Amino acid sequence: MMSETTTNTQSLIIDPALALLEFSSIAAGIQSADAMVKRATLDVIHAGTVQPGRFLVLIGGTVAEVEEALKAGLATAPDALIDHIFLPGVHRDVVKALSGVRDVQNLDGALGIVETRNVPAAIHAADKGVKGAQVTLMEVRLADGLGGKGIVLFTGSVSDVEAALEIIDGALKADQKVRQVVIPQLHSDLASVIRGTTRFGTQLDWK
Repeated sequence: MMSETTTNTQSLIIDPALALLEFSSIAAGIQSADAMVKRATLDVIHAGTVQPGRFLVLIGGTVAEVEEALKAGLATAPDALIDHIFLPGVHRDVVKALSGVRDVQNLDGALGIVETRNVPAAIHAADKGVKGAQVTLMEVRLADGLGGKGIVLFTGSVSDVEAALEIIDGALKADQKVRQVVIPQLHSDLASVIRGTTRFGTQLDWK
């Protein structure tokens, strides 16, 4: 997903708050990340470049500390800030998905696809969907290999997946959205492919 400066993935799983900032300038992103870690005591900090030439800063910790760090990050280089998200009660399944965990056990049901224009919107969509409906968060993919976009996949019953995407549609701004789709029943051949990976090059064993 991104390069990391300091990492403790396991601690992020139990942290009550998460924030992510996306910058159009790598220099500005590093400057803002530095201001954030100097402002507050954080349990987790991931920072690095993603396609197409953007910089992400992901922090985790107590609500008060993350909120304080976020203020510093937002104030440092506002002209280079593309978007950001602050989740004071981030769902554990979102954190697991950000760590690369995929849940493909429920692909016999409906598949919901949310495509966003940037990374913060995808994380927001994932959190809103899994909190708002009885769905499984199957996968979250961010930026690299997507031209900076985000993809979030949910599985569950048709009604629950539709409910999740309706909640997400109401939560995201118009300029954050690319497309949302509900597929009531994936063809078994496609379901088998997606259980393995959604990355085309990986399927063909591109080196």
